[in-house]
Amino acid sequence: MALDITADGVIKTRLQNLKQATTGDHQHIDDMVMEMAPFESRDNYARFVGMQYVFHRAVKPLYDASDLNDLIPGLSMRSRFNHVCADLADLQCSLPENTKPFPVPQTGMGRLGWLYVCEGSSLGAAFLLKAAGNIGLNAEFGARHLAGHEDGRGKHWREFVDQVNGLALSAKQEQEVIDGAIAAFDFFRTLLIEDRKLAA
Repeated sequence: MALDITADGVIKTRLQNLKQATTGDHQHIDDMVMEMAPFESRDNYARFVGMQYVFHRAVKPLYDASDLNDLIPGLSMRSRFNHVCADLADLQCSLPENTKPFPVPQTGMGRLGWLYVCEGSSLGAAFLLKAAGNIGLNAEFGARHLAGHEDGRGKHWREFVDQVNGLALSAKQEQEVIDGAIAAFDFFRTLLIEDRKLAA
C-alpha cells in the first residue's frame, strides 16, 4: 500500500493524499453546482445531467481500458455512462453535442486521477439523489446515475480505494495521479462555466 508519513508522524494513504491535494478544487465544483440550482426545476436538472453526460462520455474509455482493468479488476462495470444516457432519455432530452476534444489522457497513471474524481462523485451523490426527489425523480427514473451501487455506496467506494492504494507507483506516477485529478476537476469546471454563460 502507498503510504506517506507526515512530519508529525501521521500516516496517509495515496487517496488521502489525493483528497488533500484536491480539496479546494472539489469544493469549488460543489459550490458551482449548487449555484446553478439543479434541483429547483427539471430544466435546471437537465442542464446538470447534460454536463454529466459530457464528463462520463469523456472518461468511459478509461473504464474500458484493458490495462486499467488489469490493475483494478471490475473497473469496466463501474461506469455510469449508460445510466446518464438513460436519465436523459427519461427527461426526453437529446444527447448533448460536444465537438471539443476531450483532455482525458489515454495512457499513463494520470487516468487514475480522473477515475478518482468520477468514482468519488458517486460516493457523494446520496444527497443529490434525495434532492432529486423534490422534482419527482428517483433511482428508477431520471436520477439513475445518482443511485448507489447495489452493494452500497460505502462498500463500493472502499473497494476502489483499496485497489488504488494497493498499486505500486513511482514518485513520478504519484504526481501524474494528482495532476490527473486536478485536470478532471478543471474539465468539469469548464463545463459549468460554459453552462453559466449559456444560461445568462
